[in-house]
Amino acid sequence: MQPDATGPATVTDPAPAAPRRDGGGLPVNWSLAATTATRLMPAGPRTSPAAARELVERLRGDSARAEGHVREVTGLGAGLPLLPADVLDRAAWARAAVEGMDALTSGAELPASPWPVRTVTAAGSGAQLGALLAYMGARVLGQYDPFGGPGGGGRLMVVAPNVHAATTALDVDGEQFGLWVCLHEATHRLQFTAVPWLRDHFAGLVSDLLTLQEPDTDKLARLPDAIRALRGEDGRKGRKGDVLALVELLQGPEQRAVLDKLLALSTLLEGHADHVMDAVGPEVVPDVAVIRRRFTERRRGGGIVDRLLRALLGVEAKMRQYAVGAAFCRAVEREAGMDGLNRVWESPETLPTRDELTDPPAWLRRVG
Repeated sequence: MQPDATGPATVTDPAPAAPRRDGGGLPVNWSLAATTATRLMPAGPRTSPAAARELVERLRGDSARAEGHVREVTGLGAGLPLLPADVLDRAAWARAAVEGMDALTSGAELPASPWPVRTVTAAGSGAQLGALLAYMGARVLGQYDPFGGPGGGGRLMVVAPNVHAATTALDVDGEQFGLWVCLHEATHRLQFTAVPWLRDHFAGLVSDLLTLQEPDTDKLARLPDAIRALRGEDGRKGRKGDVLALVELLQGPEQRAVLDKLLALSTLLEGHADHVMDAVGPEVVPDVAVIRRRFTERRRGGGIVDRLLRALLGVEAKMRQYAVGAAFCRAVEREAGMDGLNRVWESPETLPTRDELTDPPAWLRRVG
């Protein structure tokens, strides 16, 4: 939120943590990324200091209350502390996102490169990442970062200016919308805190994907097929213009196998959170149906430039993840109840594959 005529009302990170080093596992200047994102971040909506303080305190309380509701619905996390979220402004979120990405990718082992080359590459990557975060920072409502916060133990964040802006744009009840947003992010926190192996498993997949390398000549050999797929000329339905399809087709067999696991897990995490936030129901969020409908329409909307950027950033693919993952969770719960759905969290072996996400009965047969 930005100052108005009544004085400053900026929501800041209560404990900002700047990146501790340049580089890490990837050739990225993390400090430059954070600085670039902060400088390019568009200003947030204007409001009074009193309204800003009220929103911050309400969102902090909502985040803990939301997780209580999520636990009642899912049966996960009994005995864990109910903690408030860190309610941040846009710039503080960008700094926290950079710190989390640094921690997540620190385990990647890339081929060594000369110091001057790495320095130049890191600067370019840092500037590009900062620009992307500046775009995302004006839109993200909340995030649970399993690798952020003190000691890298996880951090739930809610971006107050964006919640305020979305509430106005959707014309919905502010208190209900804030709680609804917190339900999604609190579900993510519970996924990682109630499932002991999930954090390391996710980090391991990311490190494996980044570490596996193959000659550029192999990727170039696959480029014509990838371009035909992107144009929809290879006979595959539903993949025309799909940037994710291009990325997949450029991967080698080992990379593709890891990417499949990572995409399946991400789809489950996002879909499960969407399913749970709606499963909490109108008893907690009376206008949940209206909020869901308007929010879904907002996800699909935007001008042509905004839609292009979302496609290039993979946001469109992420939206499909929400739909596919939520449909899987609904189907499994109808057939086997919440206890049956919770079997996905027993071990890495019980996670659904990408094929099973679109075929819930196949997953039920395998684990049952």
